[in-house]
Amino acid sequence: MAIPYDYYRIFYYVAKYQSLTRAAAALQSNQPNVTRTINALERELQCRLFQRSHRGVSLTPEGEKLFSHVQIMQEQLQAAEAELAGRRSLQSGSISVGASEIALHGLLLPVLRRFRRQYPGVRFQITNHSSPQAVAALRAGLVELAVICTPCDAIVRPLTEIPLCPSQDILVAGPEYAFLAGRVLTLAEVAAQPLVCLGPGSTSYPFYSRLFARQGLTLSPDIQAATADQILPMVRYGLGLGFVPAALARDALEQGEILQLALDQPIPVRSISLVKDRSRALSVAAMELERMLRAAAASPAPAAPGA
Repeated sequence: MAIPYDYYRIFYYVAKYQSLTRAAAALQSNQPNVTRTINALERELQCRLFQRSHRGVSLTPEGEKLFSHVQIMQEQLQAAEAELAGRRSLQSGSISVGASEIALHGLLLPVLRRFRRQYPGVRFQITNHSSPQAVAALRAGLVELAVICTPCDAIVRPLTEIPLCPSQDILVAGPEYAFLAGRVLTLAEVAAQPLVCLGPGSTSYPFYSRLFARQGLTLSPDIQAATADQILPMVRYGLGLGFVPAALARDALEQGEILQLALDQPIPVRSISLVKDRSRALSVAAMELERMLRAAAASPAPAAPGA
């Protein structure tokens, strides 16, 4: 029995809307054509598929059984069409992302490189913010996604946080502080030395303020840096001790430009997280970037972990 696919497509819409008129409108056809098609399908199948009434149509038991199969087929075809259309849309377009310095170097940049190689037609607008500023830009609709270092108190509904990978800070110093190497320092001893730290507008400042406060200490940095990547040069030039992401410090440590200092208590692990606004739909390109970020974070060796 070679029944045209179009018969089943029209049957699907009539069953979905329980109306010949509404089905015709959805199909951009007219009611007489829809009616003729349904009558032809019933003749081919030799059974009644619909009960007609002045209120519309309803499925017969035979129609219900057919619809259970046709619905799966039609919705799978629609999903395939949407996927193909989405792939085509990745040939162009743009993505706007707000990113903190730690998240940018710790995870986002390697993923953007892979994205660019796969979808060279998509343009990026990356704005470098502190984590709270990136979240504020997302809430205002200025960016589609935010990739930040948490915890961040600014994430409230309808924003949602998706942790991607851990971020571990270490304490580092320049060669001038070699006398501290080989010892296990308390936070009180650290507080007695000059400190280079991010300012109050960052997530790092309240994070370390709470860490110091639990020891009855007050965080009082001698130098407040604007971004995380500014801390390392200041430390390298002997301006003070600094807490920096392990990945950012790796090269300088290997080259002997800075020293890692030991603490008597571990620095709590933070997270590089994706933040998005559930009240706004993402573009196809942004959805693909989210997928790639999640995949990178879930891989056994995510790009630049710990930053």
